Amino acid sequence: MRMLINVPETVVADALRGMAAAHPELSVDVENRVIVRGDAPVAGKVGLVSGGGSGHEPLHGGFVGPGMLAAACPGEVFTSPVPDQMARAAAAVNSGEGVLFIIKNYTGDVLNFDMAAELAEDEGVRVAKVLVNDDVAVTDSLYTAGRRGTGATLFVEKIAGAAAEEGAPLERVEAIARQVNESSRSFGVALSASTTPAKGSPTFDLPSGELELGIGIHGEPGRERRAMMTSREIADFAVNAVLEDLPPTSPVLVLVNGMGATPLLELYGFNAEVQRVLTERRVVVARTLVGNYVTSLDMAGCSVTLCQVDEELLRLWDAPVQTPALRWGR
Repeated sequence: MRMLINVPETVVADALRGMAAAHPELSVDVENRVIVRGDAPVAGKVGLVSGGGSGHEPLHGGFVGPGMLAAACPGEVFTSPVPDQMARAAAAVNSGEGVLFIIKNYTGDVLNFDMAAELAEDEGVRVAKVLVNDDVAVTDSLYTAGRRGTGATLFVEKIAGAAAEEGAPLERVEAIARQVNESSRSFGVALSASTTPAKGSPTFDLPSGELELGIGIHGEPGRERRAMMTSREIADFAVNAVLEDLPPTSPVLVLVNGMGATPLLELYGFNAEVQRVLTERRVVVARTLVGNYVTSLDMAGCSVTLCQVDEELLRLWDAPVQTPALRWGR
């Protein structure tokens, strides 16, 4: 096993200590596994809280800060955080205006965030919840009842976070988050399997010379396996799968996302092919983001997420944000 770690048991704690040292603007509670923006709670503003298993960085801790999340809860690798973490995060960011839980559709996350909402409400915190389920590849999978939550999580957290930063009430922030999720679709492709620190070997078998179309961010099976395809062929398959599920009637945001081990040289080349398909399909592109944002440890591969936007959603996307992984306009 070749990993830049000490021992598997301390991977998450070690990473949190390193994050705290690199980003003093954040309050990182290593023991309780909660990352909070340093000025929380912010008076008059809804607090956005998300979280999930570690291994998907920069999701979610890398998106904590002004204009995005107020707090994030990292679980163990590919394992949901526990309700106490989420309730602690909600208490830390609650200014009296309520808290929105943003939940990727994985069974453990859904159950634990539901329990956390009950704990928080028992303490007088008003909680709303939004489920992200944008993946068009499969309906059910190893970890999910219904569609998986993937790349659209970034769009939901950024756009709803901008609304919260402007002082929108909880009901409005929740409605915007739901609109973004309903307007987003994703499709992912794996070129290699990921390796978890605890296992020390690939999490699934993907023979050399093959790829998995429609992979999940934990290595869940997709639609089919094929012999290796070119970037052009992958873009045709992935983008068309998204457009078949939600043909855009307005301009779109585009996320070309790496799974963790795909270099930007390849991602920008793949983006060129994605843009070609969108042009051929007469889809208007409003903004494009390229990089490793919703990852699966060291998996090689990519995903494409499209989000239809109106003028308000585009304005909120462009609004200032300052987090470790996403920042502009400040």
